[in-house]
Amino acid sequence: MRAGRVSVDIDSVVVGAGVVGLAVARALAMSGREVILVEAGEGIGVGISSRNSEVIHAGIYYPGGSLKAQLCVEGKQRLYAFCEERGVSHQRLGKLIVATDDAQRTALQGLLEQGRRNGVDDLQWLEASEARELEPALSCVAALWSPSTGIVDSHGLMLALQADAEAAGASLAFHTPLLSARCLEQGFELHMGGAEPMTLSCRELINCAGLSAPEVASRIAGLPAQYIPAARLCKGSYFSFSGRAPFRHLVYPAPESAGLGVHMTLDLGGQARFGPDVEWVDHLDYRVNPSRGDGFYQAIRRYWPGLPDGSLQPAYSGIRPKISGPNEPAADFLISGPTQHGVAGLVNLFGIESPGLTSSLALADRVLDTLAQ
Repeated sequence: MRAGRVSVDIDSVVVGAGVVGLAVARALAMSGREVILVEAGEGIGVGISSRNSEVIHAGIYYPGGSLKAQLCVEGKQRLYAFCEERGVSHQRLGKLIVATDDAQRTALQGLLEQGRRNGVDDLQWLEASEARELEPALSCVAALWSPSTGIVDSHGLMLALQADAEAAGASLAFHTPLLSARCLEQGFELHMGGAEPMTLSCRELINCAGLSAPEVASRIAGLPAQYIPAARLCKGSYFSFSGRAPFRHLVYPAPESAGLGVHMTLDLGGQARFGPDVEWVDHLDYRVNPSRGDGFYQAIRRYWPGLPDGSLQPAYSGIRPKISGPNEPAADFLISGPTQHGVAGLVNLFGIESPGLTSSLALADRVLDTLAQ
């Protein structure tokens, strides 16, 4: 394709090749559309999707009726089924959410009720002695047991989604940032960067750019600015544990205002890691400051007093693509379609943080429903 030339009109362009963008491209292609998935980076999952806990969430934490609650509960079931069908590595390890004092015990009771309202029907209340039967090293006054929480090989999941999308006819273009877009009478004209800049047209444009979603939306001429939320960057650092994993299941403290607390997860090889913490930042920087580990020791020892000194090493960090700021209530997923902003064929996905990976297949179907409306 020659630079600057408008291509033959295609059906759908998806921006962003993270787990949600891949799931959306797959769903669009399997519906019979001609799809191109464009990604500014060098491959799939180079952003949020490769910098998280790889946890399949149950759907406990989110307000009743919210998209996060609905799509997490639906997405969890679909994700387990997809992983079984496609041979994606995963384990249904189960999770303990622990209270370490009476105030947290009360909060945990509220969390149990919240989870049940959301349709998480397998939660169990455990007293301290019952929790220690599962995890003898644990210190707590009570815990919630979530047997349907698990872990997944996120890269393997994305490869499977990519394979399905390509098998259904979707094309992927890496090193291809969206520079600008213009709303046409029926669709969009897109100006793409990269080694071979090009211009193409499409009838549907789906913005799944994660951290860059607000910036990508701001490049769409014809989209009113009031429908583009401000990006809020919330960094979370992870530390690996040197030694045998202290627990066989995932262990989470009672949740914090901006995250789920410094929790312990296991990878598929059985290696323990702790994180993430909460650090509001104004630019992308994935370096892990070793000094942040000082706060990790204090947080972890509330539920695992036996954490040895010097046993944590900086591992990696991720940045949550929030659309609410510090001391504000956590925002829901925002799927902004024509009903909201009035631009036919355009869907912007904003604030797709956790449980975005768990919800990815359900999010993709919601995008199709939004386009149909």
